Amino acid sequence: MAMASDSGLKIFAVLALAIAFCVQATLGEVTCESLDQNACAFAVSASGKRCVLEKQVKRSGQETYTCKTSEIEAEKLNNWIETDQCIKSCGLDRKSLGISSDSLLESGFTQKLCSSPCYGSCPNIVDLYFNLAAGEGVFLTKLCEAQGKGARRRMSEIKSSGYVAPAPLRSVAYLAAPLSAPPIAPY
Repeated sequence: MAMASDSGLKIFAVLALAIAFCVQATLGEVTCESLDQNACAFAVSASGKRCVLEKQVKRSGQETYTCKTSEIEAEKLNNWIETDQCIKSCGLDRKSLGISSDSLLESGFTQKLCSSPCYGSCPNIVDLYFNLAAGEGVFLTKLCEAQGKGARRRMSEIKSSGYVAPAPLRSVAYLAAPLSAPPIAPY
């Protein structure tokens, strides 16, 4: 009798696990690697990691797109595929590759990001760009407040926030000819 109840418990446990896996699959947890290129950019996986769209070019010249899980975590968000409305309101593109703060340098993008339809209605995108701006030493809320008045100055501060390492104190003996610095890019 004890043996029958043990096998019944094992069957119940196996069934419970199978049902749990089926329910998890039907609830639609977001896995970046399973998203196509039209849903990948600005999505957040079930684990809270941001998805990034990557492009590979084959030897034939054919381009293929793959969605990957990044190491960047979204704050308090998971299982999120950004809406077309937010993509449009915030001036974004579904085919954006990677994650970068470069778009913050474009005044047209920053205006759309700071607009009410985006800033007030698209928490995933605002969270992403808030953190990207913070990584550049800029507070997104202040940048949005500066729209129109001094916004160009704030954006140029983002542009010039890069760290430049100091030159070596002594020359290196194994160089055959002195090196010169490349010309500074115009801004």
